[in-house]
Amino acid sequence: MGETKIEKKESYDASQIQVLEGLEAVRKRPGMYIGSTSARGLHHLVYELVDNSIDEALAGYCNQIRVIIGTDKTITVIDNGRGIPVDIHPKLKKPAVEVALTILHAGGKFGGGGYKVSGGLHGVGMSVVNALSEWLEVEISRNGKIYRQKFKRGITDSPLEVINENITGTGTKITYKADNTIFETDEYDFLTLAHRLRELSFLNKGLTLVLEDKRTGTEETFFHEGGIVDFVKYLNRNKEVNFKTPVYIAGFKDDVDVEIAIQYHDGYVENILSYTNNIHTIEGGTHEVGFKTALTRVMNDYGRKKVIIKEKENNLSGEDIREGITAVVSVKVIDPQFEGQTKTKLGNSEVRGIVETIMGEQLATFLEENPSVGKKIIEKGIMASRAREAARKARDLTRRKNALEISGLPGKLADCSISDPNMCEIFIVEGNSAGGSAKMGRDRNTQAILPLRGKILNVEKSRIDKILGNNEIKMMITALGTGIQDDFDIDKLRYRKVVIMTDADVDGSHIRTLMLTFFFRYMRQLIDCGCVYIAQPPLFKIKHGKKEHYVYTDQELEQLLGTLPDNNYELQRYKGLGEMNPEQLWDTTMNPESRTLLQVTVDDAAEADGIFTVLMGDQVEPRKAYIQDNAHRVTNLDI
Repeated sequence: MGETKIEKKESYDASQIQVLEGLEAVRKRPGMYIGSTSARGLHHLVYELVDNSIDEALAGYCNQIRVIIGTDKTITVIDNGRGIPVDIHPKLKKPAVEVALTILHAGGKFGGGGYKVSGGLHGVGMSVVNALSEWLEVEISRNGKIYRQKFKRGITDSPLEVINENITGTGTKITYKADNTIFETDEYDFLTLAHRLRELSFLNKGLTLVLEDKRTGTEETFFHEGGIVDFVKYLNRNKEVNFKTPVYIAGFKDDVDVEIAIQYHDGYVENILSYTNNIHTIEGGTHEVGFKTALTRVMNDYGRKKVIIKEKENNLSGEDIREGITAVVSVKVIDPQFEGQTKTKLGNSEVRGIVETIMGEQLATFLEENPSVGKKIIEKGIMASRAREAARKARDLTRRKNALEISGLPGKLADCSISDPNMCEIFIVEGNSAGGSAKMGRDRNTQAILPLRGKILNVEKSRIDKILGNNEIKMMITALGTGIQDDFDIDKLRYRKVVIMTDADVDGSHIRTLMLTFFFRYMRQLIDCGCVYIAQPPLFKIKHGKKEHYVYTDQELEQLLGTLPDNNYELQRYKGLGEMNPEQLWDTTMNPESRTLLQVTVDDAAEADGIFTVLMGDQVEPRKAYIQDNAHRVTNLDI
C-alpha cells in the first residue's frame, strides 16, 4: 500500500481552531496532563510536539521532522508542514497560533476539520508544552512570510510579528525550555527520544525524522520506506526467522486504514504490537481482536484444506497458531475511542470487522500463493498444540484457586493476613536464607514472602509445557493468582506490588533478569499496570562510633566517607540478603517508610523485546556485542 488514504483538506485556518477550555490547571497538576514530572514527563513534552508534526504528515503535508536537543537544555522541533494558522480567530480575536498555544484543547483535531486523523493520545499538545515551559518561541513559515511569537510559562510575552518576507516553503519551528521548577530533571536522554522517533518512522513510511544532539554532536536519521515491514524485520533482527520476507497486508475500508506485517521465528513467544494513529495500544483492543480472529480462522481453514490438520484432529487454538509470531497491526481511525486501565485499548467496535475482513481475505490469498510458508506455520502450530496439551495439567494447577482453598497456595509462601490486594505486596526472594530473614522481618499484615530456590527457567528458550513444569515458575503463578498469557486476568492479582528482591551480585542480577523475562513474556500486563518493582538492598554498612549508616551505591559511599571527620570506621560489604538479620532487612529494604523501590516500566516495547532476545536468546554474537557496547554503563560489578 502507498500513502495513507486520508482525504486532504486544503483549507487550514483560524476557523478550524476549536476552543474547549483554558490552561489554569496544567501548572498546578501537570501529572494529569503528561503522566508525571519525572524524566518520563519531560520527554513526553517532546512527543507532544512531534505528534503535532506527525498529524501534518498523516494529512499529507509534511515529510520531514527534525528534533534538536540544545546545549542550553532546550528542545527544538521543526517540520515542513503547512505551518500553524496565523490569521485572527473569529471568536477570540487573537492569532490562531496564540490560541493553540495558550488554551487547552484548542486545535485542529477537535472537530474543527483541520485533521481527519490525528495522533497524540490526549490531544493536549502545544498548549501543555507551553504551560510547562520556562519559555517557548514559535516561528511559522506561511503565506511567503516568517512569523514569530514568544511565551513565558504559558502566557503570551510578545505579539505575533513578521520577521521575514518573500520566503518560499512552509513549516513550523518551536523551541522551548522546560520549567525546572516543575520537572524533577531537565536532562534529555538521546536514546529515549531515538527509540520513539524510530518507532514513528516505521509507522509512517516515507517520513524522515532526524534527531540531533548539540551536546555531543550526534545526529541520527530515521527513514523506513518499507514501513511496518521494516519494523517486523527490526523486531526479529536477532532471531532465526522461518521465512525471510514478512507478510504484508494493507487495505482501506469505511475510513479505516489498515496495515499489518507478519513474520514467524523459531522461538515460542508471540510478539504483537498494535497501534492506532501511531499510539501504541499496549492493552490491544478491537483491531487486535480482529487480527487474531482472522489469523486463527484462516490458518485452520488452510490447514484443513491442505490436510496438514487431519480430519480427526481438533482445530488449532489461537495461542498455538501465534507461537513464534512477530506482528505489527497499525490502523488509522478518524475518531478513535480509547478505554482500559491506561487508556490505550482501542474500543471502536466497527474496527474489528474491518480488520478481520481485510486480514482474512489477503492472508488467504497469500497462503495459496506461498504454500511452503503456510505449511511451516501450521506445522509449528501443531507442535505447539501438542506441547500445550502436555502442559494442561500443570496449567490447571497454577490457576488461581478459590479463596477458601488455602492449600492451593505454594507451601513456601508466607502469605499476609489482609486480603485486599491494593494493600498487599509480595516479595519474591532469592534463596531460603534471605527468605527466612524476610519472613521474620516483614509486616505480616500486608507483606507476603515467596522464597525461590536458585535460578528459574529461562523462558526465552523454553516451550509452554516446560515452563509450566518448572516448580519455581508454578509457585510464582499460583501465588500471584492471575494466570498467564491468554488466561491472564489482572483483576485476580492478589498483591498490588510484586517486588523482586535478589542479592546485589552477578548471580542476583541474573536471577532478576530471568524473572523480568518471564513477567515480560507471559505476564506483560503486570509491568504495563505498574505492579512490578525491584527492591534496592544496601551494598554497605558503615559503623562510625556508635552510629551505623547503610549505603546503596559506590557514589554514596564515597560521599559519606568524605564527611567523616576522623575516618575511623568499620566497613561491611553485603554480598547477599542473607547476611542481614531480619531487623536490618526490614529497615533497609522492606520498610515502606524508609526503603527505595524501582518501578519496572516499558516505555519502548520493541526495544525491550530486542534486549530480552539478546540477553536470554540462543545467539551468542548479539549478546557479546550488547555487553561490550554497554559495559561502560555498569557502575558496580562483582567478580
